[in-house]
Amino acid sequence: MQVILIKDVDNLGAAHELVEVRPGYARNYLIPQKYAIEASGSNMKVLEERRKQLQKKEDKLMAEIAKVTQVLKASPVKVGAKVGTSGKIFGSVTAIQLGRAIREQKGYEIDRRRISIVDDVKEAGTYKAQIDFGKDNVVEMEFEVVGE
Repeated sequence: MQVILIKDVDNLGAAHELVEVRPGYARNYLIPQKYAIEASGSNMKVLEERRKQLQKKEDKLMAEIAKVTQVLKASPVKVGAKVGTSGKIFGSVTAIQLGRAIREQKGYEIDRRRISIVDDVKEAGTYKAQIDFGKDNVVEMEFEVVGE
């Protein structure tokens, strides 16, 4: 029996996917638990329309990610930190500080959990950070630590 999954089901498939299962499994578990619907003609049309909408949404998101990537790579972001006489900073630069600097200088709000700093930042200079936008979209950007 063919069913269209409404939600992700472990060891079976992802949402909005057409799968073949045994009739009893579909009738007694998937359909009553609202994990799937029967693959009838009208439901197949709804599935195709939903896939088209999701594809448009994903294309729009990819275009926005490309625009943000271009802005981030254009010039390094400057992060201020307290620096001692030898050039070493007090403490370390964190993803929170980098996210705040991106928001102030570039105008984009990026969640701190998506930012990972590649090296330990212990003195003034230029460093690299990676921003994970999801779905294998990782952007490497440069930032510069300057003394306050």
